[in-house]
Amino acid sequence: MAITSAQKSAIEDIINVLLAATPSRGKRQLAGMFLELVDRSDWPQYYEIIPEPRCINGVRANVEKNRYKDPLNAYTDLSLVFWNALFYNEPGSQIATDAETLKNILVTEWQKRSVLPSPRLSPPPASPQKVHKAFASTQPHPAQPAAAVAKSTQSDPSANSKLAPSHLASSPEMDVDVNDMSPEPEGQSEEAGMGSVAGDGDGDSETIIRQLEQSLPRWDGFGDSGWMSEINKDRLLDLVVAIKSHKDIVGNRLAVALEAVPEEPAYPLLSYQSHLSLKIVEGRVRSGNYESAKAFDLDMARLFEKARRWHEPCTEPYGHVLLLQRLYQALTSSSPPSGPPYASTTNFASVRAGPGTARPLHSADAEGVPGVTTFRVSNKDRTFVEEVHYKGWSIRLADWLHLSNPDDPSRPIVGQVFKCWLSEDPAKKGQPGVTVCWYYRPEQTFHPAHTLFMEKEVFKTSHFADHPVEDVIEKIACQFTARHIRGRPRPPFWYPGWPLYVCHSRYNDRERLFVKIKNWSSCIPEEVRKKEEFMPIYASERLVYPPKVGSPFVGKNAVKGPGGIGDPVEKAEGEKIEGGGTGRKRTKRNNTATVEGSSSSTAAIAATSSSVALTKPAAVPPYYSQTQQQVAQTQKTQGTAATGADAKDRTMLTAAGNLSVPPVVDKLPPETTKYFDRSPETNEVLWFGAPPLNVVRPPAVKHSLTYLHFLARKRKEMDKSESNPGAADAADEAMDVDDSGAEGSHGGPDRTTAKRLRGTVPPTVTEMMKAALDAVTGQSER
Repeated sequence: MAITSAQKSAIEDIINVLLAATPSRGKRQLAGMFLELVDRSDWPQYYEIIPEPRCINGVRANVEKNRYKDPLNAYTDLSLVFWNALFYNEPGSQIATDAETLKNILVTEWQKRSVLPSPRLSPPPASPQKVHKAFASTQPHPAQPAAAVAKSTQSDPSANSKLAPSHLASSPEMDVDVNDMSPEPEGQSEEAGMGSVAGDGDGDSETIIRQLEQSLPRWDGFGDSGWMSEINKDRLLDLVVAIKSHKDIVGNRLAVALEAVPEEPAYPLLSYQSHLSLKIVEGRVRSGNYESAKAFDLDMARLFEKARRWHEPCTEPYGHVLLLQRLYQALTSSSPPSGPPYASTTNFASVRAGPGTARPLHSADAEGVPGVTTFRVSNKDRTFVEEVHYKGWSIRLADWLHLSNPDDPSRPIVGQVFKCWLSEDPAKKGQPGVTVCWYYRPEQTFHPAHTLFMEKEVFKTSHFADHPVEDVIEKIACQFTARHIRGRPRPPFWYPGWPLYVCHSRYNDRERLFVKIKNWSSCIPEEVRKKEEFMPIYASERLVYPPKVGSPFVGKNAVKGPGGIGDPVEKAEGEKIEGGGTGRKRTKRNNTATVEGSSSSTAAIAATSSSVALTKPAAVPPYYSQTQQQVAQTQKTQGTAATGADAKDRTMLTAAGNLSVPPVVDKLPPETTKYFDRSPETNEVLWFGAPPLNVVRPPAVKHSLTYLHFLARKRKEMDKSESNPGAADAADEAMDVDDSGAEGSHGGPDRTTAKRLRGTVPPTVTEMMKAALDAVTGQSER
């Protein structure tokens, strides 16, 4: 039911009251800091913490445009303006005080108007108070209370506001480029660095996501470009027979996976809703119903789309469908394989190895296939273009794709397009292709057995590979965690039914290390970073965290992959590694951390291997914050790598040696840490056990040599005057340095008057102490 005119007028009156509110003393507008949203470029942390940002002007515009169907929705948005400020800002700060005042005015004014329904007095479900509290209650080890943070306005930040790190800012990892990955320290908990959060994979969360996706626009289907050129109709039958009769090396006919797909459109999110199967396509070819090769090509593309949605990803039938699709695309390319029968050692993919087994150019690794990937985008023998077209797909910069995997067709390569190009190679003149950055799946990495992953999680790598468009299986999407938990991508980046992945970390396959991504813009093509917002989202009702799953190599459904169970690879200091850089010096574990039966003390000891570790905000899920051990050790590793200083452990526990009784180490509470500064490099609390010894002392007051000479002569003559007053007067005339003497000789004041004006020089402290000591000594002698 829409808002009535009376209700609309009442809401507008309430907004006017809020805008006119002033403090009891003064004429300052209380709502001045809440009129517009916080500047995203200046304060990105605000949008990582606050689920639903709101501003008064935005609510007023929605009311004027009749966008609210229920008056309580307008009230919720208005209250969110103040609930968000109360959550983000330090209690007692000016902006928090103003928010509390305006919130009370909102409730009072709303209750005065009988045409409006009763308001909600508690925080709304989308408020940060409810979202973060609800999430924290699901954790097995709740974090400590959050340090208070302050929201800054675009023009006049509060003087007593102090910004605390968000769940991204609290991560000590450095922002690294694709060619240089910072390591996580030895002995870290991989679960905290990679796994997802439990507790939100319930039915309620699934319902929220399902309802959101049902309301999103549907994909219109394949476009008009990139289809097969006109060929002989007899060739169409050859293509169908080749797909239908293709067998693997064992002799299994792979088309069984296509034939198992029902003719009816059983999947509601397909780009078409007509009956289609391999049998129907074959019948149309034999009866000559296809008027053009494009119509046949479109039916085959739709058939493969239907089969991909029918079979479960990463299963054998799914892999057979993708292999047949790659075979079909090879047969319809400008350079089809020889046959039948058709055979390929790479499952018809253009690259010789996939993620986990591919090695970069000039690789010295004895394992894997070298020369498949590179660490940078090549510009040799190619012309870069804005987009390429293939089988109805329009592939542009920064699109994510499924690409044919030569090692395992059931696990297509996940990659992001960094360049689109046309080949200038004489043998492939004008053929389109893409350069993509590979993202690894969990089964393509090495990790400890206890590692936990988010569902459909992938990891960014530094591997770039050139693929012809024939390798493209379909367009997909991949969201970084901060946006994935808030909603789903908007078209044309993603449509319901497309595969969707989530990325939270980088993976360095050379050292088998995972590094949480701090700066998401460093992971996408440079051309896209300049845009105001890349891959916007449709927001969900509240934050929804994906469920976590165990290692794919553990359990009864364990898989075999190019990855496996393993620990990070140690590199000697100065040792060269592939992709540039050298091995990093790493700190050794404290011996007390390996004592059996002291697991709790182990974490406490490790937490003090650097300065005082940061406490985790309760409003931030533990998955998005590092453990104390990670914070301390990562900061120490980064500091050593950046400054080149020695890595000697200078902590108090190390100086104490091996303790027979594990020490008790307490973390500083937020009430204490908020009064201390933090290091701009590591974000550690600057806490010292004693005053620093190398403080530069302020220099003593200095005078000119002329003035010091004057004082010395003056004191000397004063001493002489006590014994010989006549000689002193003559000496005064001889050593007079004041201007008054010159004036007296030229008609100014006489000498006697000038000497009276100069006055007596006060004694120094040393002289006073000496006089006092002489007086005491003289009395004692008497």
